[in-house]
Amino acid sequence: MKVLVSACLFGENCKYDGGNNQDLKIINTLLAEGIDPVVICPEVAGGLPIPRTPAELQGDKVINQDGEDVTEQFMAGARAAVELAKKHGCKAAVLKANSPSCGCGKIYDGTFSGKLVDGYGVTARLLRKSGVVVYTEETYKKMLIDFMFED
Repeated sequence: MKVLVSACLFGENCKYDGGNNQDLKIINTLLAEGIDPVVICPEVAGGLPIPRTPAELQGDKVINQDGEDVTEQFMAGARAAVELAKKHGCKAAVLKANSPSCGCGKIYDGTFSGKLVDGYGVTARLLRKSGVVVYTEETYKKMLIDFMFED
């Protein structure tokens, strides 16, 4: 089974601040279960630099902390993630929680105050719409159960 995975969780230095969110538990679990990770950072795939100004969803727009609209770059990255998932036959994705791209269930509220609200990031929404089941580093173990008995 192949699973789309946020590059920052896999240790790539692609976060807005140039760092990563490497999670060895996820990496080791996926590999131990024979799951083939397909790694992408939608924000970088959409043409945004590393490092970059933090951005948050404000309604249907993605606005960075400098007030610039970066919605098109986020959408381009989301489309790239969907295409990559289709190309590799990924039925599931493990994405970075709370992100304006990858957040699943909770995202930052758009005020850059650190407050979380219910919602989905741009990439998570598009992946779900395309039929990919989306998990985060907080819920990825459920993926193992959900797909365990599949042929």
